[in-house]
Amino acid sequence: MRNILGLLFVSIALISCNDNLVFNQYKSMPNTEWHKDSLVKFEFSPIDTISRNNVYINLRNNNDYAYSNLFLIVGIDFPNNYKVVDTLEYEMADVDGKFLGEGLTDLKENVLEFKSNVIFPTTGTYNISIQQAMRKSGEVDGITSLKGVTDVGIQIEKMNNNE
Repeated sequence: MRNILGLLFVSIALISCNDNLVFNQYKSMPNTEWHKDSLVKFEFSPIDTISRNNVYINLRNNNDYAYSNLFLIVGIDFPNNYKVVDTLEYEMADVDGKFLGEGLTDLKENVLEFKSNVIFPTTGTYNISIQQAMRKSGEVDGITSLKGVTDVGIQIEKMNNNE
């Protein structure tokens, strides 16, 4: 029995491996709330300066998330002082209010496409910052604290040659 469980564990680990994964990291949100002034920051140093990559924002939310969409401001600081900033909107729920993420429990994981076909041409450290930019209708200052967000992450995958 012990050998079977060990074999099962190793099989699952091998199946779940992604050879194209360049970077994958999450940051937890204190008290499952994302304050409007809180920048979630990631730092990585790619080794490959030739390959094309897809960049995803990973977000985990629970049923306390009260919106059908999500607005983010995402910045990438390159090692050569070049900077890119994007304002993005993602759908988080369908028309019936059902969350779109994957997961069998109240916790849903969303893999949100940020950039595709990206080359990181300069060696050194890249910094990615993510800030929630949600607003209620008629408000200028935005939502102070976005409830129901448990984790925010960045995932970078090397593209296959046939993509």
